[in-house]
Amino acid sequence: MNKISEKTDIQNFIQFLKENNIYQFHFVYNQSNKKVESSHKELQFISDFINSDKRDFEEHEGMFFQLTDKFDVLQGAFVHRTKRGQAAGGVRFWQYDTIEEYFRDGMRLAKGMTHKNALAGLWWGGGKGVMVHNTEIDKQNIDYREYIYTEYGKLLTHLNGCYVTAEDVGTSVEDMANIYKSTRFTTCIPDYVGGSGNPSEPTSRGVLAGMEAALAFKDETLAGKTIAVQGMGHVAEPLIGHLFDKGVEKVLAADINPDVVNSVKKKFADKNLEVRVAEKGDNSILFEEVDIVAPCATGAVLNENTIPKIQAGIICGAANNQLEDHDRDDKAIAEKDIIYVPDFLNNRMGIVNCANEQYGYVNDDDFIERHLLKDWKNGVYQTTLSVLKEAKETGQPTSRVAIKQATDMSMELHPIFGHRSQKIINSLVKDKWFEK
Repeated sequence: MNKISEKTDIQNFIQFLKENNIYQFHFVYNQSNKKVESSHKELQFISDFINSDKRDFEEHEGMFFQLTDKFDVLQGAFVHRTKRGQAAGGVRFWQYDTIEEYFRDGMRLAKGMTHKNALAGLWWGGGKGVMVHNTEIDKQNIDYREYIYTEYGKLLTHLNGCYVTAEDVGTSVEDMANIYKSTRFTTCIPDYVGGSGNPSEPTSRGVLAGMEAALAFKDETLAGKTIAVQGMGHVAEPLIGHLFDKGVEKVLAADINPDVVNSVKKKFADKNLEVRVAEKGDNSILFEEVDIVAPCATGAVLNENTIPKIQAGIICGAANNQLEDHDRDDKAIAEKDIIYVPDFLNNRMGIVNCANEQYGYVNDDDFIERHLLKDWKNGVYQTTLSVLKEAKETGQPTSRVAIKQATDMSMELHPIFGHRSQKIINSLVKDKWFEK
């Protein structure tokens, strides 16, 4: 194994790590020589891949990993930019075929969290956790989940707080409780231990606000519209309910999990909801003749293969990193005259809901609810309108406009702690954390 490629599958890589007795490792960006450096010479081929990548890598400050002693689960913490504060973002539990898919998804997700947190005005940087499911084990096995999430908490404790995790795709509130057993660097923990619980419902409200803003930009409303939703999970389910409350005519929805499909179908049995079970990789729900398509499953679904087939006038959904290649795909969407609401703009409410748990709770919290108000300048609705107006005036794709705004904000130093997380990363490298 001397290079990263589509042929390098996850299980081969895990075996490679075990053969070389590597159970914790990292890739850290050296500010002096502008290169990513590996903790182990055996992993130089991955450093070379990251350094040569021009699409997903963007001077990520650090990427930290461990292989669990039991179950052979690869776990990672991807840290992008932390000038505004500690890297913050959920931990995803997913299945990947190759290590290239794994690293690319982690880098994209972390970068997306930088944009999301900055644009929302939060004093957090961007980071993401990603765990690879061992397909030889039942994903719902209680002992399996308890162990791997507790171990993930230990990883975060070893990282001294440069990354703070939360809930994401494949991870439940109960899983967050297991993380909390072994670290304090987490949010979205259950309410019975002082957390905010599942943030999916407020996230769905943020996506709804983005849809309403996009339609308002066209002098239209949701009433009478037809919406296609890809994914029917934690965020999509309440979103479907909100859409019917707003008077949409019909919702078409798809998911790869038959149990989820049946559950949502039963919940909205009295509504005009058409559902289907989709195979992994089946994006046909996005090609329906509807007013809005809402990607609410996994990322990279908007690409050179799918965009030409999209018939909707608006794309607005909850999934992170919907564009496979920003420089290519946002331009392709704009050329089709489709209004695209960038995901990191409208799906912010999960992190908004749980980011500041340490400050306690009040009913109808202004610091949370203002993001959903139509008249707050920095809320989802007004920010969406601002991005759409600037895109129209400049001729730039909406994603580029939003990223420029978010990037400018992400460069602002935390008013109290400055770039503290970079110092933490530097100390981790110096102390060789991976040997402890």
